[in-house]
Amino acid sequence: MNGITELGYMRLGVSSLSRWKEYATEILGLEWCDEGEPRRAYLRMDSWHHRFILEEDGSDDLNALGLRVAGVEEFAEMDRRLTAAGVRHEIGSRELAVDRHVLDIMTLDDPSGNPIEIFHGPHVQYGKPFHPGRRMYGSFATGTAGMGHCLIRNSGFDATYKFYTMLGMRGGIQYRTARPDGSTGEFLFFQCNDRQHTLGFGVGVEKRMNHVMIEAKSFDDLAFTYNLVKTRQIPIGIDLGRHANDHLYSFYIANPSGWMMEYAWGSRPALAQSEYYDSDVYGHEHQDAVIDEQWHVRGAARNAAE
Repeated sequence: MNGITELGYMRLGVSSLSRWKEYATEILGLEWCDEGEPRRAYLRMDSWHHRFILEEDGSDDLNALGLRVAGVEEFAEMDRRLTAAGVRHEIGSRELAVDRHVLDIMTLDDPSGNPIEIFHGPHVQYGKPFHPGRRMYGSFATGTAGMGHCLIRNSGFDATYKFYTMLGMRGGIQYRTARPDGSTGEFLFFQCNDRQHTLGFGVGVEKRMNHVMIEAKSFDDLAFTYNLVKTRQIPIGIDLGRHANDHLYSFYIANPSGWMMEYAWGSRPALAQSEYYDSDVYGHEHQDAVIDEQWHVRGAARNAAE
């Protein structure tokens, strides 16, 4: 327990809180919490005070990954480890910790410039049961596996591997896939708990964020959400399919900030030994739909008709 134990929360910069409120509650089923703070709102998935902090700053990108350590001693050990490795970091003030609803916090960047907040002691509200933004058959898979996983920008696997293994995560190449030009694409993933992976790297993206995965406990919620997405004409980036590494059955949809949310069900636990794959199990076809200013899907067939 001397390293990162989970992806606890994420801070996201957005252009429009109102568009995110509609999307997060009516499409994803997350709980919206407005505590009267200017240009800020929270999203809940379980009994934690929040799993997402939305900050209306216009960036439409990742503002920070909140990575948890077990407690006071582990937090102090992480401080010593980063110092010994020459990694620039800063222990946050009490005011910053209160702002993030944690007991202690430190801030730093990974080698690709992705901002990280390492913390312990999240604010948990068992007296405030999770209330989904719309009807759901079940809830979200969090617990010891954390809030989900994300795939973020990287500027090189060697530096990325060295950094996250120093944080106590276990990682390696899990996909080697053929590209249309004959080259081979690789994807690097890291785990830190029961979830098959918590962080992924490998897609070249302009923004820090490629996608965030949230996992429903019920298959019915996956199917219900997929039907809702089709009915509401939310742009689908990658259609239904099953991954070879974590066995998630999932699809990817655009969000109001221009990157993707992966809505999933059915993951398998992390493996004790490494292996790699050359493709997904089935499905996950990439779609060509895009978003217009009014949040409408505009695919090739519809464009032709107009």
